[in-house]
Amino acid sequence: MNYKIDNLQYCNWSREVFEINHEAGLDAVHVTVVYHEDYKEFVKKVEEWNVLFKENEDLIFLGKNFKDIEKAKIKNKTAIFFGFQNCSPIEDDISLVEKIYEHGCRFMQLTYNNQSLLATGCYEKTDSGVTNFGREVIKEMNRLGIVIDMSHSAEKSTYDAIEISQKPIAITHANPIFWHKAVRNKSDELLKTLSESGGMLGLSLYAHHLKDKSNCTIESFCEMTARTAEIMGVKNLGIGSDLCLNQPDTVVEWMRNGTWTKTKNYGEGTKEKSGFPKQPDWFIDARGFKNIHEGLLKIGFNKEEVSGILGNNWFNFYKEIN
Repeated sequence: MNYKIDNLQYCNWSREVFEINHEAGLDAVHVTVVYHEDYKEFVKKVEEWNVLFKENEDLIFLGKNFKDIEKAKIKNKTAIFFGFQNCSPIEDDISLVEKIYEHGCRFMQLTYNNQSLLATGCYEKTDSGVTNFGREVIKEMNRLGIVIDMSHSAEKSTYDAIEISQKPIAITHANPIFWHKAVRNKSDELLKTLSESGGMLGLSLYAHHLKDKSNCTIESFCEMTARTAEIMGVKNLGIGSDLCLNQPDTVVEWMRNGTWTKTKNYGEGTKEKSGFPKQPDWFIDARGFKNIHEGLLKIGFNKEEVSGILGNNWFNFYKEIN
């Protein structure tokens, strides 16, 4: 059985987006539910999602483990897996880790760019690693089956998370720094350590993480994928597109600024307001999976390897962590 999984989207959710993902043949999508929201705000987001599930039950349902990906394939639907891009909803209360799990959370970043109560983000000048609280949260996440996501974390913190976690961790949406020197793209050494621990890298299609940004070619992306496979093995690679379809530019400000600053911070090495970048023309939305499929075959991957990158590797990862 071949599965197709996009392990990170943060779209302005609507039936239109669900239909696009369905047309793309996605069996599962890991969706960002919150960034800087606290626990009560997260619960409100869950209530909003419950309405979406009810109104679009012919297309989507809440996924909780790998069996729901199998179910989605059989029923021709998309399983939606909840994730956080920050640890804000657990506040400073270890008991809330179980509460967010009960509400469906299956992925959580320990930090989003900045220092959090758990770990250091990639934009901090000093990376002090995973904190005492972070160690306890990782143990609790392991116990429950919530994946540790280090996509926006600094390097030492990521190494720490790999070492501390008793289960494989994920970097759900990032690219190797050898290809493009975005602040939060990852080093060869870190990617090798990630793969040796059984962890997964979701390759990002967000233009700021791509070589030549919006003008990145499918050939360049596939060449990058091939070289990354040489570093970490093809079975540890998937897609985490970081698609943000139909989001207003005000959402970029929320992602980068949250409630922690009064100064506009546009990130990605710029002081200018840029909004969401334009997607490459070969990946406007998830239907671009078809172009990646063709490009990976052309660059030299075999059919089994391509199926792995486009979903089966993520499926195996989900199966291992539950």
